[in-house]
Amino acid sequence: MPVILRYQSFKFFFYSNEGNPLEPAHVHVRAAGSEAKFWLSPEVALARNHGFDARTVRVLLAVVEENRKLLEDAWHDYFA
Repeated sequence: MPVILRYQSFKFFFYSNEGNPLEPAHVHVRAAGSEAKFWLSPEVALARNHGFDARTVRVLLAVVEENRKLLEDAWHDYFA
């Protein structure tokens, strides 16, 4: 489970086994027992949320958008 980015108490990562066939590029975010998944393309979007409040999801969405290139590059480097 490679961690790509840390922001405050949040870990941004992907699972090394993302399914077969491989899902489109996305990132998981975890902190304090909660986890969310964000699609990276064609645009950044929330895929699912388990435990984060709406305000936190908005903050996480902004962080993913700001770091989209880093996250996509890490995804493609790992799964290429």
